[in-house]
Amino acid sequence: MTTADAVEFQYDQRDQRDQRDETGDVLSKVPYVTLAFWVVKILATTLGETGGDALSMTLKLGYAVSTLIFLAFFVVTLFAQLGSKHYHPVFYWAVVVATTTVGTTTSDYIDRTLGLGYVKSSAILLALVIAVLIVWHLTTGRIVVDRVISRRDEAFYWVTILVSNTLGTALGDFAATSTGLGFQRGALVFAALIAIVAALHVLTDIPTGVLFWAAYVLTRPLGATLGDTLTKPHAQGGLNLSRITSSLVIAVLMVLLVSVTSLRKRGKLGDTATHP
Repeated sequence: MTTADAVEFQYDQRDQRDQRDETGDVLSKVPYVTLAFWVVKILATTLGETGGDALSMTLKLGYAVSTLIFLAFFVVTLFAQLGSKHYHPVFYWAVVVATTTVGTTTSDYIDRTLGLGYVKSSAILLALVIAVLIVWHLTTGRIVVDRVISRRDEAFYWVTILVSNTLGTALGDFAATSTGLGFQRGALVFAALIAIVAALHVLTDIPTGVLFWAAYVLTRPLGATLGDTLTKPHAQGGLNLSRITSSLVIAVLMVLLVSVTSLRKRGKLGDTATHP
C-alpha cells in the first residue's frame, strides 16, 4: 500500500466513523447534555415539586390519589416517548416532569403516610439507584448519558430517572427539615454540591456516567427546595406563592427554553446539511 493509499484509507475510516456518530446522534432518544439541559432539568424538578404539592395539598387529593394520577400521566407520556423514533422534546421533557411529580408524591407517601421518615427512605432509595446502575452496567456493559438508542438502555434510563427523582425529593425534605437548614439554605447546599460535581467532571477522570447521574440526583433536591421556597408559608421560610400559579409559570419557562434550544439545534443540523 502506497502512502497515498494509506492516507485515503485513513480518511475512509474517519468518514465511516463520523457517519456512525451522526447516525447515533440522530437515532438517540435523549437530548445532548448541555447547560440548557441542566437548566430545564432544574425547572422540571421544581415544577414536579410545586405540581405534586398542588394536587396533594392545594386540591387536597392526598398523596395516594395524587401518586396514582401522576403515575397514569407518567405511563401515557412514557409510551409516547418509547414510541418515537428519535429525540422529541415534548415527549422527553413530559416524561421528565412526570417522573418528578410521581417522585414527589411517592416520596411523600413513603416518608409520611408509611412513616419511614426522610433518613430511612433516602437510604433505601439511594441503594435502589445504585442497584439499578449496577444492573444496567452488568447487563449492557455501559451506562449511557446522551446517546440512548436501544430499548434496553432506554428502559434502564427511565427507571434510573424515576428512582433518582424520588430519592431527590426525600433528600431535599431531609436537608430542609431534618437538618434545620430550611429551604433556601438547603437549595444553596445542593447547588454547591452540583458545582462540585461539575468541577470533578472538568478536573478528574471519573467516568462521565457516574458524574451525570450524581448531578441528576442532586438536581431533584435542588428543585424540591426551590419549589418549597416559592410556595411554603412565610413562617416556614417560604415566599407563600400559589402552588398552581407557580407551576404554570415554571411550565411556561420550560416550554420557552426547550423551544429555543430545539430550534437552535435544528438550525445547526440544517446548516450542516446545506453546507457540508
